[in-house]
Amino acid sequence: MVILEFLQTLLRNNPEIALFLAIAIGYWIGKFRFGSLQIGGVAGSLLAAVLISQIGIHIDSGLKTVLFALFIYAVGFQSGPQFFKSLGRQSLREVLMAFVLAISGLFTVLAVARMFHLDKGLAAGVAAGGLTQSAIIGTASSALEKLGLPLAQTQMLQGHVAVGYAVTYIFGSLAPIIICVNILPWLMKRGLREDALTAEAEQMQGMAVYGDGERPALSEFVSRVYQVKKAGQSIQQIESDHVTVEQIRRQKNLVAVTQDSTVEAGDLLLLFGHRADVISTGELLGEEIKQPPHDMDVVIVRHDVLLTNKAFVGKSVAECSQILSQVARHGVYFLGLKRGDKTLPLTSDLHILSGDIVTLYGTRQDVDRVAKELGSLLTRSLKTDLVFHGVGLVVGLLIGLIVVRLGSIPLTLGSGGGALLSGLLFGWYQNRHSKSGNMPMAASTLLVDFGLSGFVAVTGLQTGQQAVTTIMQQGITLFMLGVVVSIVPLIITMLFGRYVLQYKNTAVFAGALAGSRSANPALGEILNKAGNAVPTTSFAITYAIANVLLTLLGPLVVAFS
Repeated sequence: MVILEFLQTLLRNNPEIALFLAIAIGYWIGKFRFGSLQIGGVAGSLLAAVLISQIGIHIDSGLKTVLFALFIYAVGFQSGPQFFKSLGRQSLREVLMAFVLAISGLFTVLAVARMFHLDKGLAAGVAAGGLTQSAIIGTASSALEKLGLPLAQTQMLQGHVAVGYAVTYIFGSLAPIIICVNILPWLMKRGLREDALTAEAEQMQGMAVYGDGERPALSEFVSRVYQVKKAGQSIQQIESDHVTVEQIRRQKNLVAVTQDSTVEAGDLLLLFGHRADVISTGELLGEEIKQPPHDMDVVIVRHDVLLTNKAFVGKSVAECSQILSQVARHGVYFLGLKRGDKTLPLTSDLHILSGDIVTLYGTRQDVDRVAKELGSLLTRSLKTDLVFHGVGLVVGLLIGLIVVRLGSIPLTLGSGGGALLSGLLFGWYQNRHSKSGNMPMAASTLLVDFGLSGFVAVTGLQTGQQAVTTIMQQGITLFMLGVVVSIVPLIITMLFGRYVLQYKNTAVFAGALAGSRSANPALGEILNKAGNAVPTTSFAITYAIANVLLTLLGPLVVAFS
């Protein structure tokens, strides 16, 4: 008892400890599997926070706003380039998904409200919690004030909005996680990770896509040491566009390598280049040395170069190769070209544009020499450009303050929608101007994971006690109605997407479905399962639309329930 009282006092006086404890316990819970079901760390954090909240925790709502802004800004930043490329006729499916869920959500709420005789406040609260759209609380409360009811009755109904929200929000957060991460892959008969890699490969136009830590067993570029049998050949005669001689060892000494150098019998040559060409060239020279001397080696680097030299802009790769003489590009191999968010294969007829990023491979001095001809090296920094991203978050939060009124209905993106839009814009800009706005993937991943889990943990700590109390007072009926409102629109929209809109890719479909419900915790779990950012593109489109449509449900529920 003494220990329990100590913990209660500690957590009440230090809510920040309760927050981190909820996240730690939640991610521990999230590791457990029940058959094929695994709720994950985000949902686990919410459950742990509800449990901890029963001792009475007061935590500031401003923290929730900050954490959610960090999460959704990072998501937008990661998906910004692809989002703007997706806008147009190709995004019509996502628009329809958001409309179907909003309409089916409205009719589901109205149906359960009339069947179970819920008043307008409880109906709006069930809509807000079951659909996890907190903005409905505000729009519904404002609509209740316009009904002309006595002040006491209006305040009672507004209180019922909060009650309905508190009771139904927790399962409302869990439902899209379960459906998007577990039921949807079962319906599609394809896994999230599998289809995320497939979609990424399509974006890469058939180029190989490897996961974290994965490498091809047969490398495209190799180094081999061969012993020359016949003297007389020059280095210029041995080398080609695909093979270079990096070192010559004569007897026990390394000798300088020039184009005019002539090899002698017994020389050891270190060849570097494309695997097949290295092997064929080496076999003509002599026998491969399986265990070459330890000092026969060179350090190879791989660097991205931002192409800014106007001499190459608008010309094909073949023409650029002629501009860069063989001597100038000696020992340097071009791995690929990145334009926007796409990596393109370097075919001879591909035309170069200003701002393209070329990946060079070779020794450091060779790469540096060619990089100066093309533009400037893009150094990968572990530092995050906090000036750039600080401004990005400020812009997003300012956008969230804008309110546009459609009659008596206030429309606003809120801090979350504003941060998402800003993240999309700043991510797009950074992709086109790579010298500014650096944010390493590890940093953005931390913002996504911690921001989302912290957001749901704060929500659980704030509403968990009220939710449990209200369930005990109101009975289980209200909770079950929230379950219906959470599940039915998702199921309808999922079937509509599968059989009408003909979604084929599970990862893209899951992102669109989660976004159509503004289900941020579900997106976090989808990203964990997918292993890349593919689902965020479809999520960003449907989220932006759903954030407005679902907010509009508040006045509609009040009007028609």
